[in-house]
Amino acid sequence: MKSIVFATNNAHKLQELREIVGERFEILSLNDIDCHDDIPETCPTIEGNAEQKARYIHEHYGYDCFSDDTCLEIDALGGEPGVYSARYAGEGHDSEANMRKVLAKMEGVPMSARTARFRTAVALILDGELHLFDGRVEGHILTEKHGNSGFGYDPIFCPDEGDGRSFAQMEANEKNAISHRGRAVKKLVAFLASIA
Repeated sequence: MKSIVFATNNAHKLQELREIVGERFEILSLNDIDCHDDIPETCPTIEGNAEQKARYIHEHYGYDCFSDDTCLEIDALGGEPGVYSARYAGEGHDSEANMRKVLAKMEGVPMSARTARFRTAVALILDGELHLFDGRVEGHILTEKHGNSGFGYDPIFCPDEGDGRSFAQMEANEKNAISHRGRAVKKLVAFLASIA
């Protein structure tokens, strides 16, 4: 089984991704390779950030690696939080604070104008070459939190393709079937399978 590093220590992301990939590849975390570096994410796009992280691991640790970056884009907020999604309310990556900020800024915005989307970019460095994969899901921002599953903005995001439940109200397999990350990772897995 081929081992590939996923440049994250986010336990939620790691579990979600291992569920999507299944038994096809061994997914190693940064902890698994004893990487405790503060990996830079200084690019103005999620594609650039994903590539920056994957290249860092490949260059400093020698592993084939993939990394993702995800953003939430809310039309009524001009595309915010965008590339700053994880640290929208500050550098602490505090999901609760991020959601509070979004809900406060969206107060009074009618449901018809609460359109949003999640976008994920996955950058794979394999044998020194870059491969990019993307996924997106359209939906809208709810007026309050619903559900306790998932992570990040999941409790306030309702996908258009669902049945009216937020991502945080869905089972993992339901979310993964339609999510931005699920779609990007399926493209990654299909690519890896094609060269295996």
